[in-house]
Amino acid sequence: MTRAAIGCATALALAACGQAPAMAQSRTLAQGAHRMEIVLERREPGGGWRAIDPGLVLDQGDEVRFRFRTNFDGYLYVSNHGTSGRYDQLFPREETGRNNRVAAGQEYRVPATSTALRIAGPAGHEIVYWLVSPARLGDAPPRLDIPAEPHTLIPRCDDARLKARGDCVDVSAGLRLVPRDIEIPPGLSDAASRSQRDLMFMRQQDTAVISSPEPLTGPVIYEFALAHR
Repeated sequence: MTRAAIGCATALALAACGQAPAMAQSRTLAQGAHRMEIVLERREPGGGWRAIDPGLVLDQGDEVRFRFRTNFDGYLYVSNHGTSGRYDQLFPREETGRNNRVAAGQEYRVPATSTALRIAGPAGHEIVYWLVSPARLGDAPPRLDIPAEPHTLIPRCDDARLKARGDCVDVSAGLRLVPRDIEIPPGLSDAASRSQRDLMFMRQQDTAVISSPEPLTGPVIYEFALAHR
């Protein structure tokens, strides 16, 4: 992810978009002891935002953002492994918002400020890591110091959806558990080992849902694969 405000050569850029901060929602999520929801949105040509299929293959220059909500209080940390192989902290940070505390039943945007994430860089899957913890992890986000290793997986369109709707959807993209056999930064790996328990993943239209049958007692992590050409 490239960061336009800083000029780093990664694959997803931060772009000013002049949007208001996320608005709180009063509805409480009811299913599962602890439950999290993520919605991917893309900026439309007219300037508005529309929820899209999590597996939609994006184009260069597309601007996206996420909506996030839980039914428990906690802290959110979001990082990205770009197609160039570089790891970057997306949230919290100066450009996207420093306050990463989340309250039950409220909706948050990532980025939380008047910025968007712009698709750029080599085609492939941006791996966006979502680390959620019931307690604050410290004054600094998890460390991401690991050698860069470029991705080799190229997005592929699902033929049935392409013929039915004309959309290029990669069924391997979207929300999923972090695979056991990949190397990730030490700051994320501890949470990844805890996340292999009974987390359940489901889809409700364009909303990706993660549910734990038991209340979380420590940080968990999962990934959202953003496919782009």
